[in-house]
Amino acid sequence: MADNDTTAADGGSSSSLQQVNDRIIIVQVMNAIFIYIICLLIFTFFKKDTFLSNTRYIFFAHTLLVDCLYLIMTNNLLLLTYFSVTMPAAVCVFFCVLLCELTFVTPLTLTAMSLERYVAICMPLRHGELSTVRRAIHCILLIHSISAIQPIIIVSIFFASVPLGFYTQYKLCSAEMFIAHKWQRHLRSVIGQFYFLVMSITIVLTYVRIIAVAKEASENKKSLSKCRKTVILHAIQLFLCLIQLWCPFIEAAILPINLKLYNNVRFFDYIVFILAPRCLCPLVYGLRDEKFFLAIKYYVFFGTMIYCVNLKVYFNERLAMLHMCLS
Repeated sequence: MADNDTTAADGGSSSSLQQVNDRIIIVQVMNAIFIYIICLLIFTFFKKDTFLSNTRYIFFAHTLLVDCLYLIMTNNLLLLTYFSVTMPAAVCVFFCVLLCELTFVTPLTLTAMSLERYVAICMPLRHGELSTVRRAIHCILLIHSISAIQPIIIVSIFFASVPLGFYTQYKLCSAEMFIAHKWQRHLRSVIGQFYFLVMSITIVLTYVRIIAVAKEASENKKSLSKCRKTVILHAIQLFLCLIQLWCPFIEAAILPINLKLYNNVRFFDYIVFILAPRCLCPLVYGLRDEKFFLAIKYYVFFGTMIYCVNLKVYFNERLAMLHMCLS
């Protein structure tokens, strides 16, 4: 009887381990695909001067760079946790502060992109004056400054709560490691919900205003409709990004109930609220924007053709050399 129980337990443990391995592989494949697409879009952006001087595309490229860095860092931390690799707490502090900032950078940039569309549709005469490269760079710096508020507050409280010897200890890196007191979690939640409220109101008001202008306009209906759909996609992406702020509280409530359910929820949250929003950004501009899509096609196909031509020349040269040696 005991042997049967042991065998069943070993079988259950083996099954759980296999499930975890499968999930890690799925995440690695998805990350590789998304990072490849993002890098292709970034390459396309820097190859075209027209994109470098357009505010809309500057915000888009900034989002791509942030998402690429965010995916790489979260994936590395996932692998470190999976293989139980520890690191000095001081290094973990740096990584978590940067990740916390990047978590807010993407939704704030999406909000700025929606406002840019609002200016383009509702204030067309002032669009050229307001949407300049210099203003875009200033806006990006402001976005990073605002995004850094929460991690700076959390880390400052953490520094005051733990002894200096803690930073030399080797630990598994996790954002929850910085919650020394229960009220810190509530403070983090309040700041996150405030950001959520402000960005949501901005997106909704922007969309409503664009709808009103679209109804009044008698010309260029197609362009207005496309801008409206773009703002809707930004809202969906923003919603998915911001739900990520609620995930730790849902996971913390599930953990005492069922460990297996907790792991399933964490995997679902990672796929839907971390990977999926980073996939939507290339969809919004990389595929829907005609100029960008044509540029991507040009570089993908042109690059492939160049590679094939070079490969053909290489083999022809090798065959000629072989023929000369034989003769």
